[in-house]
Amino acid sequence: MILHGYFRSTASWRVRIALALKGLPADQVFHHLRRGEQRAPDYLLVNPQGLLPALALDDGRVLTQSLAICEYLDETHPEPPLLPSDPVARAQVRAVAQAIACDIHPVQNLKILARLRDLGLEETAVQGWAAGVIEEGLDAVDTLLADHAGRFAFGDAPGLADLVLVPQLGNARRFGVELRWNRLTDIEAACLELEAFKSAVPSAQPDAE
Repeated sequence: MILHGYFRSTASWRVRIALALKGLPADQVFHHLRRGEQRAPDYLLVNPQGLLPALALDDGRVLTQSLAICEYLDETHPEPPLLPSDPVARAQVRAVAQAIACDIHPVQNLKILARLRDLGLEETAVQGWAAGVIEEGLDAVDTLLADHAGRFAFGDAPGLADLVLVPQLGNARRFGVELRWNRLTDIEAACLELEAFKSAVPSAQPDAE
C-alpha cells in the first residue's frame, strides 16, 4: 500500500495511527500542503479532490477520505477493532469521530483559512476563527464523552474516536487553544503511551520540517 500524505495533515495522521494499530506497512509519498503540491496534476489523477490522505491499495485502487480509509482497514483487518460490536456503541463512536472530522477540522483547515485571508481578514482574525471553531467543537466532544469511562474515549482500548481526537488536539495546540478539557487530554496521554500513536506524530515523519 502507498499512503499519500503530509506530516502535518491531521487527516493523514489519523490513517497513520490506524495503519500502525493494525500493524500494516505502507510506503509513504509526501505532498507539501503549503506549497500546493496536493493540487499538482499528477496527484489529482490519484485524488481529484486534491486532498490528503489517499491510500493506494496493492491492486492499484485508491481510497480517499480518512474515516472511510480507517473503516476499510478495520473491515479488512479486524484485529484490533476500531469499532465496538454493539450497534449503538458503534454509532456513538462514529458520532464523536465525525464531530471532529466533519464539523471541526474542515472548517479550520488550510483551504478555509486561505479563503478567509483572500476575503481580507487580518491574520489575527483568521487565527481567532480557527481557535474558536476548535474550542466550540471540543466543548461538544467533551460533553459527548462525559458518560463514557475508561482510559480511552470508549473504554480501555483505543479506537476510531481516539485516532481522530489525538490529531485534533495537536491541531488545537498549533492555533494556541488552551487545552482545558481534562478528559480529552487524559485520553491523549493514554494514547501517546502506545507506539502506534507515538510513531504517527508529525515530528516522527520523514517529511517533518
